[in-house]
Amino acid sequence: MVKKGLLALMFLFVFVLASCTYHEEENTLVVGVECAYAPFDWTSSVSTDYTVQISGSNLYCDGYDIQVASFLAEELGKELVVKKIEWTGLIPALQSGVIDVIISAMSPTEERKESVLFSDPYYQVDTVLVVRKDSVYINATSLDDFSGAKVIAQQDTIQDALIDQISNVIHQHPLSTASELVVSLESGVNDAIVTEFPVANAIVASNPSLAVVRFTDESGFLVDESQSAVSVAVRLNEVELVTQINIALSKLDDKTRDDWMIGAVERQPIGE
Repeated sequence: MVKKGLLALMFLFVFVLASCTYHEEENTLVVGVECAYAPFDWTSSVSTDYTVQISGSNLYCDGYDIQVASFLAEELGKELVVKKIEWTGLIPALQSGVIDVIISAMSPTEERKESVLFSDPYYQVDTVLVVRKDSVYINATSLDDFSGAKVIAQQDTIQDALIDQISNVIHQHPLSTASELVVSLESGVNDAIVTEFPVANAIVASNPSLAVVRFTDESGFLVDESQSAVSVAVRLNEVELVTQINIALSKLDDKTRDDWMIGAVERQPIGE
């Protein structure tokens, strides 16, 4: 009889604990971020007005994506929780329920739309190349000038697929992080990196031996609008959540978005 009573009490405790945990989860927005793609997001050891602590660590995440995440959490009335996840693991983490949303400079491509549901864009970017200042490609005026060049981009990104628009290009095997790309460029292993303009600006700001090569629309990469945008990703069945996110994003004007990006570039630590 005592055992039965004790067992019932234990079940009650577990039920209450589970209920509390569920309640806590309902009041959080768990965001997956790479935290390694400045100025959109990067890892920092310093707490500031712009950073959010990375869950399970004593480090912080900063950048444009974090400002967007903080804004959305506030608009949705949620407590923001940031989980640092490698780029290739973001969508699996979302699908498995480890995170609620992805806010990590992810473009809403048709292929990704088969796996996740995207919000309206929260930023629109240009695609450029980064080269060494002493490179023969520094004065390039079109993609044709990179014929025969060894060109690289980050793994599983739109920019990696765009490399093949360069005629006779030597399409190098992609690398996992922006920092690895910079090392490969500075060491001479590769001639150019294909990346987004804000990221290119951040790379050059931290690496004075490098420069950005940017073209006019007619001589540069042909990029679909969905490929030049970055959006929030949620699970395919989270229609209500993405609707709430879109309503919140509609309150952000272009000036605010641009100011946030300029600020992120200026805050990015040297060496990131």
